[in-house]
Amino acid sequence: MPLPDLPPPAALTESGEAELLALLTLRFTPYLGPRRIESLRRHFGTAHEALNAPLSAVREVAGLDSRSVAALGDARAATQAEAELQLARRLGVTLLGRGLEGYPPALEALGDPPAVLWVRGPLPELPVVPRSIGIVGTRAASPHALSMARLLAAELAHAGITVVSGLARGVDTAAHTAAVDAGGQSLAVLGSAVNRIYPPENEALSERLTLVSEYPLGTGPAQHHFPTRNRLIAALSAGTLVIEGEHRSGSLITAVHALECGRTVFAMPGRAGDPRAAGPHQLLRDGAVLTETAQDILREFGWDSAPARPLPVLPPDQAAVVQALGTPATLDDLQATTRLPLPELQTALVMLQLQGLAEESGGRWARR
Repeated sequence: MPLPDLPPPAALTESGEAELLALLTLRFTPYLGPRRIESLRRHFGTAHEALNAPLSAVREVAGLDSRSVAALGDARAATQAEAELQLARRLGVTLLGRGLEGYPPALEALGDPPAVLWVRGPLPELPVVPRSIGIVGTRAASPHALSMARLLAAELAHAGITVVSGLARGVDTAAHTAAVDAGGQSLAVLGSAVNRIYPPENEALSERLTLVSEYPLGTGPAQHHFPTRNRLIAALSAGTLVIEGEHRSGSLITAVHALECGRTVFAMPGRAGDPRAAGPHQLLRDGAVLTETAQDILREFGWDSAPARPLPVLPPDQAAVVQALGTPATLDDLQATTRLPLPELQTALVMLQLQGLAEESGGRWARR
């Protein structure tokens, strides 16, 4: 039986707040994963209605077993959801609920999109096919792979493409760093909460990125989280580039998720005999797009090869401000997003203005 159509996303009015809290409550309810939560939401129209439905009606929902039905209405889940919402507000973390305004349409390519997404930082527009590219590879990357990751990420950032990766050591770190150093935007999908950075040495880098997680605040990294988060990297990207990775590596898992989402897989050839090249070479044999430069990716999607004027490599404070100016923002908005002290923020804005990269009008700053 086909699932019923749902109304368009609701803005976070009072009813939207109630729906977000209901989704959080379901998220914290034992025995309910993303698929079961979505079945409840679609059956009753909203998560709020599902929580208030009689058990006799809940038992009619496809895919639920006796344990999950019995768990609904657990007061502890509602208490935990309320506390999570309050903590997120104190920490400046945005919660996005499926079916509500702001939830990325790109995630609908998955069979099991998260019911709730935790976001720290400005989230770029992520339509069904987003203007973003995932760059992944091994943590123990070769110097050549790190160099290529930096080069391609910078070139993609110059072309206005958001670089998506997982904040891991190696290729991920190189790609994130190069993208924001070039004045672009980079999205890190975590295998932990957005307030539990892993690896810890990337804490400073994380302040320059937009962080996304499906894990509640305070959740630490766990081995089983990383294969799960890879599906989000794939869905939030129009295509995924694998630079290095052994057989059965996390990079290959991301590529498989990309194919399942109907996304394009790109692979960079490596040195024959190097185990780190085995994954990309297998993907190339299976039909991945051979990638040596950013132009190979841009041509595949018919994207512009570069903006009218390439962005220079910027100091970290200026790069953070340019990233935050994806949409026009007030000084207060920029300070909240970049977390820069006011004198440093004002200096960065002046320097960007002098370079012709930012302008102020009516109390709002914007990119030029």
